[in-house]
Amino acid sequence: QESISAPQVGGIVRMTGFILKTAFLIEGIGALLLALRFCPQFGLGRGLWYAVFHSVSAFCNAGFDLMGVNSPFSSLTDYVGDPLVSNVIAFLIIIGGVGFLTWNDIREHKLHFRRYRLQSKLILTTTLALILTGLLFFLLYEFEQGQWVDMSLWERINAAFFQSVTPRTAGFNTVDLTGLSQPAQLLIILLMLVGGSPGSTAGGFKTTTLAVMLLGIRAVFRHKERPQCFGRRIADESIRNASAIFLLYLLLFLTGGILICCIDGVPLMAALFEAASAIGTVGLSLGITPELSGASRLILIFLMYFGRVGGLTMIYAVTAKGAPELSQFPQERVTIG
Repeated sequence: QESISAPQVGGIVRMTGFILKTAFLIEGIGALLLALRFCPQFGLGRGLWYAVFHSVSAFCNAGFDLMGVNSPFSSLTDYVGDPLVSNVIAFLIIIGGVGFLTWNDIREHKLHFRRYRLQSKLILTTTLALILTGLLFFLLYEFEQGQWVDMSLWERINAAFFQSVTPRTAGFNTVDLTGLSQPAQLLIILLMLVGGSPGSTAGGFKTTTLAVMLLGIRAVFRHKERPQCFGRRIADESIRNASAIFLLYLLLFLTGGILICCIDGVPLMAALFEAASAIGTVGLSLGITPELSGASRLILIFLMYFGRVGGLTMIYAVTAKGAPELSQFPQERVTIG
């Protein structure tokens, strides 16, 4: 139930069936569209294989690609100005990262946004906000820098949209990440940590966690007792879980990055980039992974495992459920801030 973010135990088999059918349908459509470009380029057999491979990889937010045949570690940089490949991959990433429960809501209620569950509303609005934030930053700031002067306006628009989507645990890139400015690399780190949404193929601490944390901050500023959104009150349990997951991801990310920096002497930004990519199960890299020591690789392996299993699932698996509280200690205030 926790793994697929099902609202209740009943109906898990039916939901799993919907997930499988939806996944195969969307991956099939993506493969057909990508085949229009890859078949003329690589031939019928290899083109179809590449189309299927990259469609599945994008939808599942895996980030693996076969484009090393063009040049080593090139990812999708040869398609920075190709709207078919870059946009199909980007939309597969978004669809896979939004989550199946949200698509089930859309299937049942069509475009009647008000009828969606609160979780679906939070996922869609937060996802849109993150994509727009990344798009505007890359388009208006990053790709105005001197190192990108050779890119046309169309390539900049395509690249800005793609780079705002791919850190959400997808792992593809259409520009050389080592050429990005440090503010752009920091933004990608933050997007990698957030990741996708519950019940999706993406990793990260999830869009709903970010939304609940921001709503909690807004409630404090407005002197509200509990966070509210779309005419609903956020449950206390959701707030506690969001806080625990956020802090857990932040501590593991920072600890992993600092340890890698200390062990191998790599720049701190590059080490934090690798750590964020690992715990968010993204796959993006600034190129230092092959040079890391065995100890640093073990750190990345642990972060990847934790990020894929998920914070709550890991917590529930390794901690025993406490006895029900039959009494409470006296309450005392603690000054915060």
